[in-house]
This record gives sequence, structure tokens and C-alpha cells, in this order.
Amino acid sequence: MNIIKNIESKFEISDVIVQKQELTFLTIDKNYLEMLLLYLKNYENYTHLAFMNAVDWIEDDKFQLIYMIGNYQTNHNLGIRVFIDRKNPSMTTIHKLWKHAWQFQRELKELFGINFPDSPRVDEPFVLEGWENIPPMRRDFDTKKYSEDTYFPRPGREKLDPKTFMKENLYPNFPNHTPKGDNK
Repeated sequence: MNIIKNIESKFEISDVIVQKQELTFLTIDKNYLEMLLLYLKNYENYTHLAFMNAVDWIEDDKFQLIYMIGNYQTNHNLGIRVFIDRKNPSMTTIHKLWKHAWQFQRELKELFGINFPDSPRVDEPFVLEGWENIPPMRRDFDTKKYSEDTYFPRPGREKLDPKTFMKENLYPNFPNHTPKGDNK
């Protein structure tokens, strides 16, 4: 693949995965991300930042950031991965390369606690106004405990057995009817 050869001739990358013909992932050291993105945008025509996302690798004490960029001429997408320290989650902002990146970075700050210094409005609430708990997309956030502490039990939230519910509500006139694939 020519794009990977071009990148490898200029940057040290690893973990190249060709997911399919139009989608490739690679990993680069976080200190070289901005240079790689600038090169890809200016010289390889990867002009579209589709999204940014994060994965919490709690066992390794790292966050993985994924920058998905696209080239409209070749119909090829690159997922560029970097790893950052989970204890001090901070990454260089790329809003100067793509103006809309600040929205993704603001969302990642709120949901994962990853800081992007100098990114516009990064410290303003995005969705979770008044949130006082740890960021909810971190794997050490206890969703069940939060739900039990926050939301009171009310009628309609009982756990129902799906097979029994279907037999009673969907097939009431067919007492011996068993839904297809159900041998019980």
C-alpha cells in the first residue's frame, strides 16, 4: 500500500492493520502525531477529520486515542492511534488543523477526562452539565452503582423473563405455541 510506504519513509509507525481496502489503522508515538497529521493533510490529501475517539486500557494504565481521517480522492480512511498515560491524560490539540476538532476534544475531556490544553472551550460542559463524578466512559466508573444511587425503582422496571413474556403477551391464544427456535 503506497500510503503506508510513504508514511514509513518519514515517520516511525507500528501496528499497521489493513482492516479492508479502504480502511487502515496505524500507531504512532504521541509526540509525532501532529506532524503526521499535518503531512497527511498537506501532502497526501487526507483532508477530512471524521471523528476522534478513545479507548480506556485500564489494565495498561493508558488511553488510546483514535483519529479517523479520510482522503476523498482515494476513498481511503486512516485510523491513527496514539497512547497516552492514564494518570496524566493530556494530548496536544489539533484544532488548528481541523477547526471542528475542538468539539471531539471537548467531548473526550468530559467523558474520559483527557485534557487538550489550548483547545477552545475544552473546560466547558459538553453534555454532562453539573457532573461531579469521575468521567463516565472510564472503565473504573461503576455504572450499576451510579444508576442504583441516582434512579429510584419504579413500576415497569421489573426484570421479566423474555420467553415467558413472549408466550404470555405475544401468543396468548396459542397455549402450546413455542416461538421458532425455542425448543422448551
